[in-house]
Formats: sequence, C-alpha cells, structure tokens
Amino acid sequence: MEQRIFHGNFSPGDFAQALIGEFHRGNYRVQQLGNKDLIIIQIETRERPLAGGRTAISITLRKVEDGVVVQIGKQAWFGLAASLAETALASWRNPWGLLTRLDDLAQDLENAQLSDKIWAFIESTGRSLGASFTLSERLSRVACAHCLTANPVGESNCIACGAPLGLVQPITCQNCGFVLNKEETICPNCGKKINLISSKIL
Repeated sequence: MEQRIFHGNFSPGDFAQALIGEFHRGNYRVQQLGNKDLIIIQIETRERPLAGGRTAISITLRKVEDGVVVQIGKQAWFGLAASLAETALASWRNPWGLLTRLDDLAQDLENAQLSDKIWAFIESTGRSLGASFTLSERLSRVACAHCLTANPVGESNCIACGAPLGLVQPITCQNCGFVLNKEETICPNCGKKINLISSKIL
C-alpha cells in the first residue's frame, strides 16, 4: 500500500469530496465509509460497465497532526484480466473480431491506469488546498534541550539561551512528505535516497 503525507490545514473530508466529485460518474461509482478523521473511499467500475472489465481500488484518508495521510491499496485486476483475455481470444480467432472489442480494450487500458490517475488527482487536489510535503511552521520548531524554548528550523543556536541546537531539527521527504531523522539516508516510506546536505531526493 503506497502512502503520502500532505501537510497543511485541511481534513480527509476535503480529499474525499474531491474524489467523489471526480470519479463518481461514467463507468465508475464511488462509496465512502468512515468518519471525519478516517475515511475510506472505494472507487469501482459499475455493476454492468458500458465497456471493459470490472476493477476496484480503495483509498484511505487519515487525519494526522499536521495534515492528511493518503494510502492507495492494491487494485483488483480479475475483471480486467478476464476482459483483456477475451479481447485477445477474439482477435486470435478472427483478427477482424478485434474491431468489435475496441471500446472494451480502450476502457480496460484506462482502468489499468486508475491508480496513477487517482494519485495525479490527489496531488492536484492537495496543491489546490495548499498542501505541501514539508512541515508546517507550527510543527517545524525545535525545542532547545537546555531551556525548552521553541526555535525555528534552521537556527544553529537557541534564540533564548544561545545553546547549540545540533542535528535535532526535522526534515521531510520531498517525494512523499514522510518525517525523517537526520540519520536516515533512505526514506522508510517511499524508498527514495535522501541527500542530507541539501535535504533533496536523489
């Protein structure tokens, strides 16, 4: 299950409403389960799709202290595989038979890319809500170990007592928004390599 963390002042409901508005039409239908802090959205093809095989995918939207964690589950492929096999068999029996299956083939190819389409839409929705993969100003503070004063990230010394702040300042993965320790060189969430000098993904 792939997950990304969108930091900002919004709720799982904001993403859920956008997903329902985008995908509850045409060949797809959307169901919503859960409450305001944990919402599960299921996008699936209609019972009798106009074309192509059936598929389904679940999206979990969970509220965290500084935003929303989005997880997309594994897509169900059985209906797509059966439809693609039927198209292949029809074209093997009679190459002209492929012409009668073009709508099914096009819909199957679109359904196969559903996960990527959902991620692209979620990222677009996140941008429109003002989300980022970096910590908010509220959470990007470091408490001085000596006097417990909150210091902005980037300060080398405490603004109150002057004590060195060292390597206690948090960073986030620029690919998925996961909060990292300074010692980590690979994001434990998405597996991308981190360049700690510039805090950039390689």
